[in-house]
Amino acid sequence: MQEELNQFERNKVWELVQRPIHQNVIGTKWVFRNKMNEEVSVVRNKARLVAKGYCQEEVIDFDETFALVARLEAIRMFLAYAAHKNFTVYQIDVKSAFLNGLLEEEVYVEQPLGFEQKTLGDKVYKLKKALYGLKQAPRAWYDTLSQFSTDNGFTKGKDRTLLRIQDGESILLVQIYVDDIIFGSTNKELCDKFSNLMQGKFEMSMMGELTFFLGLQVKQLKDGTFISQTKYTRDLIKKFGMEEKSYVKIPINTSSRWILGVCARFQSAPKESHMTAAKRILRYLKGCQEVGLWYPNEGGFKLIGCSDSDYAGCRVDRKSTSGTCQMLETDGFWFSKKQNSIATSTTGQNA
Repeated sequence: MQEELNQFERNKVWELVQRPIHQNVIGTKWVFRNKMNEEVSVVRNKARLVAKGYCQEEVIDFDETFALVARLEAIRMFLAYAAHKNFTVYQIDVKSAFLNGLLEEEVYVEQPLGFEQKTLGDKVYKLKKALYGLKQAPRAWYDTLSQFSTDNGFTKGKDRTLLRIQDGESILLVQIYVDDIIFGSTNKELCDKFSNLMQGKFEMSMMGELTFFLGLQVKQLKDGTFISQTKYTRDLIKKFGMEEKSYVKIPINTSSRWILGVCARFQSAPKESHMTAAKRILRYLKGCQEVGLWYPNEGGFKLIGCSDSDYAGCRVDRKSTSGTCQMLETDGFWFSKKQNSIATSTTGQNA
């Protein structure tokens, strides 16, 4: 807890002021957690002071809250490209990343529990930078990091969480997911320069080669990269008590055409039959825990796209479902959506 507050002082997050009369003051609380690795071993004990963001008032305490976050498909494409170019991907973790985000609004918070300075009177903290729990904290951090990277020569792709810098024939790619950052380059020196650049600006820890990220287990080998969700799947099976159940080879009974394999559509009013279908999906996952995606170093990097739709495929409301699939060599990205209107003919179904 003291280490957390020491970071506040180093980053000049706040200043102690007299409690304002006509201003909302947000409460704070301590959150404790054990940070674990893919072997479920405790790596670090963390104490974090967070603001009670649910007490914030729009326009007064916050305005814009949207912050860009990398999609899981973008992470997979990043890893596929790294394997294709045969370079290693590294990971860095920014310590208390949100404490670096500059605030535009006037925000006050209560003194942290157990560290009140009562002898100074009725004082509160006025925030200069964002605090975890604030609604605008993710956006403030992204804006700060984005400005810093732009000032140092990085450019953004269409996916604005992907940063890129070119040095002759060498390229450095950086993918941002809140306070977790992965990066790699065809030139190892560019990786070292980027690491030193970030450590000179933010307090962070180098985590070495990427092995575990957003639930993905990553194995970077000489002839390619293998990613899987073995740990996530095992945790899911254990959570719902399916360890002793036998596995099945297909995720859904082919006779259950009414459900079409999309259990999520029935979350608002589920029946016993839907629970049975969900359990079968878990039993299917149990039988393929070690299955993953393999990105070889050899081969091309060609993108192929396909699209199609059925005709009145939904047995519930007779609506059609459109779907697309893009294949990037060994990786696939897919999307499906039920159409808004009921189809009266097959004309234009594939348009």
